[in-house]
Amino acid sequence: MKHRYKGKDSMNSDTFEVENFTLSSSAEVPDVIYEIGLLAKHKVLIHILSYIHNTVLVQTLVREINKTVPDAKIVLLKHDDKQKTSVVVFTIDTDDTEHISDEVLKELYKDHSSKNLSIQEYRRELFKRYFTDHLTNLPNLYQLRKDLENCEQCGLILLKIDNFQTINNFYGFVVGDYVLEYVGKYLKKVLSPNQVYRLSGAEFAISLDENLGFYHLKSYLSELYEKIKNIKVTYQETQIFVDFTLASSSDRINNNIFSKVSMALMYAKKKGVPFWIYEDKMHFEDEYRRNLQLSSIVREAVQNDKIIPYFQAIRDNKTKEITKYECLARLVDMNGKILSPLLFIPIAKNIKIYNEVTKKIINKSFAVFEKNEFEFSINLSIEDIMSSEIFNFILNKLKNSHAASRVTFELLESEAVQDFKRVDRFVSEVVRYGAKIAIDDFGSGYSNFSYITKIDADYIKIDGSLIENIDVDEASKIVVDTIVQFAKKLGIKTIAEYVHSSVVMDRVCELGIDYSQGFYIDEPSVKLNL
Repeated sequence: MKHRYKGKDSMNSDTFEVENFTLSSSAEVPDVIYEIGLLAKHKVLIHILSYIHNTVLVQTLVREINKTVPDAKIVLLKHDDKQKTSVVVFTIDTDDTEHISDEVLKELYKDHSSKNLSIQEYRRELFKRYFTDHLTNLPNLYQLRKDLENCEQCGLILLKIDNFQTINNFYGFVVGDYVLEYVGKYLKKVLSPNQVYRLSGAEFAISLDENLGFYHLKSYLSELYEKIKNIKVTYQETQIFVDFTLASSSDRINNNIFSKVSMALMYAKKKGVPFWIYEDKMHFEDEYRRNLQLSSIVREAVQNDKIIPYFQAIRDNKTKEITKYECLARLVDMNGKILSPLLFIPIAKNIKIYNEVTKKIINKSFAVFEKNEFEFSINLSIEDIMSSEIFNFILNKLKNSHAASRVTFELLESEAVQDFKRVDRFVSEVVRYGAKIAIDDFGSGYSNFSYITKIDADYIKIDGSLIENIDVDEASKIVVDTIVQFAKKLGIKTIAEYVHSSVVMDRVCELGIDYSQGFYIDEPSVKLNL
């Protein structure tokens, strides 16, 4: 077996060559000797590597090499391979025959050094790419973190393009990339000598030589915002305006500065303000810590089947009897504490396990009411209605349940309901199996009467904010009366929420509301109040 290597230096690319041969038996010697003979143009150094030197193979090699290349210098070396013998032939154009081994070593060293330089250059280029954003050629997030670690007093400003998602979706990623390139160059130009970084997506950063105090920083951000707001990017004949949200930190302690400024940026985006400055007294970390803890609790509850329904009775105002129950989601934490859906539902949505919560409540509620003749209601959000997974899950449950004709799905009246075709399809499908529809919390938030006309509902649940003060607030009474009369004309039953006293109960009955629900009648409980 033969392997060839040709070394090069800056003076002559053909002065030094290395050939490798591997032999297993004496039968291969003639072919190897022939190849060595072809190499004898210059001075030759030959290394023979074998486990034992006094073998027939090694001795034959030495004898034949001396015949074929009498001027060759032969060196016998040992290696650990008992089966094979190796021959390494070094040929070099030199007049120094006495020190040919030294000449070969020098060439090998030069070649090794050359390779090392190439590898070092490659590594430098590789590291440069690792710390550079390929689109804008600005330093990236890794470089920013490295620079912050090496500067205890540096300040940091984050900038995010507010409308980049819209630009990218409408014009396409080619234009989106062009906008990012333009913005990167623009920021580098106008913010010099401060270092500008491009982080992920549409987010940029600026490092400051010092961490400014609150009022100095506020003035700096105000000037900066005025300088960069409404940047106009021209792509071909299209003009695109770019808007920013900024954030920084005035905390004298520079640890976790990137995390602090990121939290301030999210807060500024949420509030819709041009910029926000982080201060320790804001306790953003506490909210993030609570959310992380709640995320863990919610995951654990879903995995260990600790999402359960509580049941609150609904009274028929004419018969004074309990005829329905509302199924309310609750979470049992690791200490047995019951958590309200106001705490864990938003977290479940954020961590993408909300569908599992909905399924568990539906399954457990149906299991309870399969065993009795009560009607029951289950709350559904707009996310539930829009989810194909939940839609199919509900239909399958209705097909296979004896309680299908006794369930009411309570839909939250919300501005989020924009696709009424999807809602109408959901209503049409569940009604086929005898299920009913209620509009929940009507009279709060974004309520309007057109919502009732768009959804073929069986019940309207009047929001508790109108009911709880109906005995003392004349305006609430007028609004509730209007809702009740409107519903009667459409043949829709009404349910009053938050009935908390006998006086409120009396007012509800006087207004002709069909059903009542609240602490005066029954508190939510893990068991039915039979």
